[in-house]
Amino acid sequence: MSKKTVLITGADGFIGKNLAISLERYPNVNILKYTRSTDADLAQLVSDSDIIFHLAGINRPKHEREFKVGNSDLTQQLCEAVKAAEKPIPLILTSSIQIEKDSSYGKSKLLAELHVLNLYAETNNPVFIYRLPNVFGKWCKPNYNSVVATFCYNIANGLPLEIHDPSHVVDLLHIGDLVHSFIGLLEEVPKEQIFISLDCIYRISVLDLANLIRSFKEDNKNITVDEVGVGFKRLLYATYLSYLNPLETIYPLKRHADDRGAFVEMLRTKSSGQFSYFTARPGVTRGGHYHNVKTEKFLVVNGLAKFRFQHILTDEIIEFEVNSDKPQIVETIPGWSHDITNIGECDLIALLWANEVFDMQRPDTNFYPIHDE
Repeated sequence: MSKKTVLITGADGFIGKNLAISLERYPNVNILKYTRSTDADLAQLVSDSDIIFHLAGINRPKHEREFKVGNSDLTQQLCEAVKAAEKPIPLILTSSIQIEKDSSYGKSKLLAELHVLNLYAETNNPVFIYRLPNVFGKWCKPNYNSVVATFCYNIANGLPLEIHDPSHVVDLLHIGDLVHSFIGLLEEVPKEQIFISLDCIYRISVLDLANLIRSFKEDNKNITVDEVGVGFKRLLYATYLSYLNPLETIYPLKRHADDRGAFVEMLRTKSSGQFSYFTARPGVTRGGHYHNVKTEKFLVVNGLAKFRFQHILTDEIIEFEVNSDKPQIVETIPGWSHDITNIGECDLIALLWANEVFDMQRPDTNFYPIHDE
């Protein structure tokens, strides 16, 4: 990316903050910010810019006339400043899907679009328009104009939700996908394209959205995690966590200890098993059982261990040592009994992953001490 000066209007808003913090990672990008408290002249900021992200706007005013002032009038002022600069300055406008509705907000955003389109028609200055749905992600203000932010904040803080139409479907766009698209415009300005459409839109009913966020809170109570590594759940879960205080992310685990050592279950997943760790004192052997279906992966993170496996039909025995200085994964095989002995001088510590969550009714753990004869 060549060196650029980027002007962000509404830089202290939800989208503006996320864009600015992302651009700060680029050493060749100089950021200019325009907010309601900015003393600098807008025309001068425009003249000093190589590209403009016009994110400023009004959507919850005290007086209805503020829609026009904060949306269409400010955009018109910005377009006039671009004309006066007498150089091409790509202008990106964040509009709204609400322009299709007969509301003061929708009308003001439509007028803003018209000002930008007129700028293009009169000067051929590059312009780009995003008609945004509900944008969600970290730092979005709750109880304002975002259903996701409101639900996340209220659920995280034990506050009630107000749902007028549970079946109403909302279109959602994550702030990360939007910012990624913005940064793409810095690297390459599309030709003969004004309206920018994003295909990473998620649709969900208000009730399903509320229930999904509630499930995040409940799962954290019982050390269970949903499939939050991909797709919409990944983005929504991260958003929910952003409304928590770090102290609220701490929760205790049950520690089961005896003369042999300790066992602690760390995490359960809904489709990918569970994680735990155990310790063993010097000379202690743990295990001595086999599984019919379940499989486990062990990682010794401290100490020296001897693993033994015995086939329950042939009595074949295989044994080997694993040192934490040379990390290795050891996986159990159904039909082979296995045990682990601490043959070192310090406590053995090992992480354990099982491909299924332990079921008290059908534990699939069968006692079978390994024997040499």
